[in-house]
Amino acid sequence: MTKITRRGILGATGAALACPAFAQQIGPWQPTRPIQLNVGFAPGGGSDIIARTIAEACAPLVPVPMVVVNRPGAGGALAAEFVARAAPDGHTLVMHGGSESTSIPAHRDVPYDPKTSFRAVIRLTRNGHILSCKGGDQPRFADLAAAITAAKADPGGLAHGSAGVGSLSHSIFILLERAANVQFLHVPYTGGGPALQALLAGQTQLNVNATDELGSQVTSGALKALAIASEQRAPAYKDVPTLRELGYDIVADNMKGWVGPAGMTDEMVTYLHDRFRQGMQTATWNRFMERVGEADGYADGPTFQRSMDTLLDQIRAALKRS
Repeated sequence: MTKITRRGILGATGAALACPAFAQQIGPWQPTRPIQLNVGFAPGGGSDIIARTIAEACAPLVPVPMVVVNRPGAGGALAAEFVARAAPDGHTLVMHGGSESTSIPAHRDVPYDPKTSFRAVIRLTRNGHILSCKGGDQPRFADLAAAITAAKADPGGLAHGSAGVGSLSHSIFILLERAANVQFLHVPYTGGGPALQALLAGQTQLNVNATDELGSQVTSGALKALAIASEQRAPAYKDVPTLRELGYDIVADNMKGWVGPAGMTDEMVTYLHDRFRQGMQTATWNRFMERVGEADGYADGPTFQRSMDTLLDQIRAALKRS
């Protein structure tokens, strides 16, 4: 029989405490090295600005640096693939909620499963997509009904721009085509900015842009906002009706939030969620939200994942009907 002594117990306990795995089990999880915040788009864009703002807001709340890393390409899919393959240790996140998770996987195969390859942590923002035409003294269309009437009179003749094939701006027009029983001409561009410039130049007749991409184009009258693809009217565009108000059951927000690799523990997710949520209550974040004219877009991880999955399913169903 093995004799258990006080010295043996203390020695075993000391050895166990020296083991990082055991220490993590008995104490609350927290990051031990810089947290990498991956963004699938170039610096200076909407996703990048959101990431850097929340990182700044959370800096006093986390004991390690939060480093934004831009991995542009394939509509955000390159960054998503990188994080899907990363170790689920709570130190690698990617900004999700846009085309890479709600639209592109409906159009083509991607090297990750948008529903199972990640674990959602928190949603930060939820910007509506505005359907618009060229404005001025005589807008191209008085309202969405006029645009739909024109599309029905000339199937495939009314051109709309998008941020690229498979982008969310592309898919919103597909959803509208199915709901209104019309056909548009899709003209893809390399991003939301070039598509917007083509609309202003008269090269296309319709476009969809997230509210944070529009700047002063609507308020100045350069663009005529026809509808917004959101559950509610946007605070900065109170006169713009939702597609649902106009009879089309389409909600396709441009969501932004953090997800990590599948396999992250509850403790990791709770820690990260709580710090980001605290960051969303700081003056730094509130000033940013006031500047872009958006309401609080918060959702917890499970709710965020469900909203992404729902939109992806709707786009896949619309494509099957084509």
